Amino acid sequence: MDVSALLTSAGINIAICVVLVSLYSILRKQPANYCVYFGRLLSDGRVKRHDPRWYERFAPSPSWLVKAWETTEEEMLAAAGLDAVVFIRMVICSIRIFSIVAVVCLAFVLPVNYYGQKMEHKEVHLESLGVFTIENLNPRSRWLWVHCLSLYIISSAACALLYFEYKNIAKKRLAHISGSASKPSHFTVLIRAIPQSPDQSYSETVSKYFTNYYAPSYVSHLMVYRDGFIHRLMNETERMCQAIKHVSPDLSCNPSLKSCVLCGPAATNSFQIISNETDSVKGLELGELTLTTTEEERPVAFVFFKSRYDALVVSEVLQTPNPMLWVADLAPEPHDVHWRNLRIPYRQLWMRRIATLVGAIAFMFVFLFPVTFVQGLTQLPTLSKNFPFLKDLLNRRFMEQVITGYLPSVILVLFFYTVPPLMMYFSTLEGCVSRSQRKKSACLKILYFTIWNVFFVNILSGSVIRQFTVLNSVRDVPAQLAKLVPAQAGFFMTYCFTSGWAGLACEIMQPVGLIWNLIAKVIVKNKEESYETLRFPYHTEIPRLLLFGLLGFTNSVIAPLILPFLLIYFFFAYLIYKNQIINVYITKYESGGQYWPVFHNTTIFSLILSQVIALGFFGLKLSTVASGFTIPLILLTLLFSEYCRQRFAPIFQKYPAEILIAMDRADEMTGKMEEIHNNLKVAYSQIPTCSEESSKAGCTSPCSDQELPESEELKPEKENLKADYIWEFQRSKSGLDLEVKSCPSASPIRNSPGFAEIYKRT
Repeated sequence: MDVSALLTSAGINIAICVVLVSLYSILRKQPANYCVYFGRLLSDGRVKRHDPRWYERFAPSPSWLVKAWETTEEEMLAAAGLDAVVFIRMVICSIRIFSIVAVVCLAFVLPVNYYGQKMEHKEVHLESLGVFTIENLNPRSRWLWVHCLSLYIISSAACALLYFEYKNIAKKRLAHISGSASKPSHFTVLIRAIPQSPDQSYSETVSKYFTNYYAPSYVSHLMVYRDGFIHRLMNETERMCQAIKHVSPDLSCNPSLKSCVLCGPAATNSFQIISNETDSVKGLELGELTLTTTEEERPVAFVFFKSRYDALVVSEVLQTPNPMLWVADLAPEPHDVHWRNLRIPYRQLWMRRIATLVGAIAFMFVFLFPVTFVQGLTQLPTLSKNFPFLKDLLNRRFMEQVITGYLPSVILVLFFYTVPPLMMYFSTLEGCVSRSQRKKSACLKILYFTIWNVFFVNILSGSVIRQFTVLNSVRDVPAQLAKLVPAQAGFFMTYCFTSGWAGLACEIMQPVGLIWNLIAKVIVKNKEESYETLRFPYHTEIPRLLLFGLLGFTNSVIAPLILPFLLIYFFFAYLIYKNQIINVYITKYESGGQYWPVFHNTTIFSLILSQVIALGFFGLKLSTVASGFTIPLILLTLLFSEYCRQRFAPIFQKYPAEILIAMDRADEMTGKMEEIHNNLKVAYSQIPTCSEESSKAGCTSPCSDQELPESEELKPEKENLKADYIWEFQRSKSGLDLEVKSCPSASPIRNSPGFAEIYKRT
């Protein structure tokens, strides 16, 4: 690939970015698009819906960039949680590292590469990209010490910055743990694989076991239930609430007593109120909804303890000689629980993990075909030879530049859109009990998949197409990588343009949300100001960020021309991701900063890989001195990685007992312990409640948009309006009236006998 093809790809992607960002700055001002671009602020009730003056609405403006730049870390922590802050720190750390790398390599390495051989250079746009790589140096060149010294500077700077960032994030995680004093998960242990007894129920078994072995610290427990009918019923909840919204857009606290359009012949926007509360409850019990006949206990329970330290001890020790029974782990946060996976038998989990691993590996091999096809497009001589009918088209200069410089990366990016949904599905099949754990698992799968296919498969398939020598032994790996990476430098740059620059522009435009909103407003004629709240896609954005870090390190001394393009991506990502976090995405659950070890370990891997590739190139160029100095650098980097693993990694894996005991003592002194104990069962109830927290997450009264548990929920215990609507709607099918409560605060508490019986047993 020559420089002109690279510039063609850059020009096309820059034009796409400018158009999309300009459109975003206009579309975000349109009131009809507030639900797309201000979802988080709308869910918090902090956006005033007003129409700007007409000339302001249709003029692009950079005000959103200024707002994103001025947003402080403390504001992000308060609004979006620790995970969002950790992600932005990843971007900032990447900017700092590659600013140093770019200065060193562009000032010293790039001129040495360009003038490495005595040759007559063409005009810059006609030059081949090979003259900017280390391949342009002669064997035994005395200038290879520049590359070795630059490698030392890059490695030292990267390790120093990673150490201080790891230390800073570890402090933030400890502050996050100590600052979340009222979290019910600190007092709760998730017990799975409860043994079945023919003489007693699971609930009685749990009560007997913990009363016997943990009597001083045991408080109570809550069983997990399964019911296919309730599961189907709650699957209809969102759909029915939307129907109620459309029939009655204004459900105020003073509904009229006219008949409902769903229940009577008269078309009106109100519902009739049932006056006899006792008859309503009696009607429910006479139907097929009786919990005592439909609910089934699962061998899973949330067990509550008197202190955080007691729960920590129970979760860390082995309960019985058989490790497949009474499996104890600290429970995830209530909003983080993945209810559907709690019904999976514990003995199946290891088989599911093996099956998903086999499926992911099989998909990696299937993905070899599109990657090889993409590499074929980058090789014009091979393409012309295999497809003679394209020879006339490929002889045109512009088409040659588009096909070799732009088209391969676009095709690969399009194929990669199939990866995140499939990896998320694999992570769900694994049986993760929390949504944050599932997203982290999907993040790791996508990361491995991306690095393998974008980096290793691309260079290997390119070598096969060029008929290079394939690896014969492990000892040839550094030399072969050193030979293949410079040949793929052009493709990596164009991939940075397409997946990086254009990908960020698409992220800020939110095309899927925009199209869906357009369909809802124009085609469906939905006048309701409804909106879907989104979670930040850490599982897709972190692998992309780390992939570009890998490309930056591996090409730093080999082909440093990629570095300014990567820096532009990181700066662009800093502004766009901050804007999306403070305006679009909400935080309903988080991992407590557990993505940082993923970033740290992958960055260390990228750094060591770049050193191994440099070692191979020094061997190819017959520079024994540079090779000798590179080996100690690899060993020192490995030692640094092990030190960080011993010093910081345990903080992200376990809770410090010292902090938990201090929190317990503080709560006992202030008298908060009893209040916390009273709220534990309510927090982990399978019935979704429209609380203040859920309203922040997009729940609107009376029919909320909060994310429902995907498992089998129980009959509503208290003021769960969403479930009440559906239960009453079932009765309305048989000719009864539909009840709508006037106001959440004025609603009477409803407890069915069946549900009360279950709570007695637990």
